Amino acid sequence: MFQNLSDRLQSIFSNLTGRGKLSEADVDAAMREIRMALLEADVNFKVVKEFVAGVRERAIGTEVSESLTPGQAVVKIVLDELVVLMGKTESRLTLSSRMPGVVMLVGLQGSGKTTASAKLANMLRKQGRRPMMIACDVYRPAAIDQLQALGREIDIPVHRGADGDDPADIAAAGVKAAIEDMRDVVIVDTAGRLHVDDEMMDEAVRIRNAVKPDQILMVVDAMTGQDAVNVAKAFADRVDFDGVIMSKLDGDARGGAALSIRKVTGKPIKFASVGERLDALEAFHPDRMARRILGMGDVLSLIEKAQDTMDANETAAMEERLRTSDFTLDEFLAQLQQVKKMGGLGDILKMMPGAGQMKELKDAEIDDKVLDRTEAIIRSMTTRERTKPSIINGSRRERIAKGSGVEVSDVNKLIKQFEQTRKLMKQFQGQKGKKGKRRRGRGMPPGMPMPF
Repeated sequence: MFQNLSDRLQSIFSNLTGRGKLSEADVDAAMREIRMALLEADVNFKVVKEFVAGVRERAIGTEVSESLTPGQAVVKIVLDELVVLMGKTESRLTLSSRMPGVVMLVGLQGSGKTTASAKLANMLRKQGRRPMMIACDVYRPAAIDQLQALGREIDIPVHRGADGDDPADIAAAGVKAAIEDMRDVVIVDTAGRLHVDDEMMDEAVRIRNAVKPDQILMVVDAMTGQDAVNVAKAFADRVDFDGVIMSKLDGDARGGAALSIRKVTGKPIKFASVGERLDALEAFHPDRMARRILGMGDVLSLIEKAQDTMDANETAAMEERLRTSDFTLDEFLAQLQQVKKMGGLGDILKMMPGAGQMKELKDAEIDDKVLDRTEAIIRSMTTRERTKPSIINGSRRERIAKGSGVEVSDVNKLIKQFEQTRKLMKQFQGQKGKKGKRRRGRGMPPGMPMPF
């Protein structure tokens, strides 16, 4: 999403950080470039004007002029101001103590409300909740069927009304059904329109009055840029809401909506949808997003992804195997599968500090199909071959290549890569054994996949 903006800002900062002293003219030149970069990213022009003015005011003060590294001081100021722009701190979903808690989703047609409903329900279930979804979009063809299909996929019930029922009545009946089924939170998926109109607003108000939601979340399509901000402002003026779910934040749009919406509407981004999978919904952390935009990585989110996708017992068992036995292709395969669960190599690299500044990575085509081919190769091996790869001779390699639909050269490449990884693992274990507890905590965090 923010790749172009990130590249522009990093280029601007590289010109600043190499200087021993910054004049007011240097700061003004950098501010002009930052202004252009933000406008090109489709950030609201009023937001850009205020942002640049705030950065400039601090950048020409003693905070920078008395710094031994003025360029880095400017970067720190931009980071701080980006965090403030997007909301300072994480805005959590707030539910009352009543049962069930009610979350109502609103937004235009095509913004991704139905999918967002399922993603949010899935997230709440992982947090120990017992959610139910209510299908109130009685206008869009197959909207109710879509929500029910998503519900079956994640094993969460969906309440639907009879043909011709009023959406407000469906919502109220759904809340009653949730109480009877001992569900502690319901998510109301409402209908959208192609544009903001009185009919949609009136219906949203009636549903709100019928179920009295704890939170009203507006689903905003990040791909629509400033149009998304204008729609959110119209909703805020007519049907007040508590926060935003930013959908399609993994797309290739310029990112202006995510940077503008808090300032323009006064409403925080609470969640970001970062993929098509139903587990691809993240709490929105302004500080982490700001660091990603500036190419500083997001290690905390990376660790959380690893911990969420790997069971604690599974992690402990794998660490025990690595400590007490030789690293095998089975462990290698397990690590590859962990990378796939976390979203793939591309997603992981975006969160690694400094990865965006490495030319070889920026120019490389990150193809996650490589993981699928590697898995196919390993699964075409016998149990003995996985445990003892040294027995894999020429004829075995031909058989494995044919079984996995690849070339022999691909099998050779994988075995070479595996041997290099095994050598690194042995070195890591040896160093850990020599330095003992002093070494502890300096390696990879628990559950983190090794970089291949």
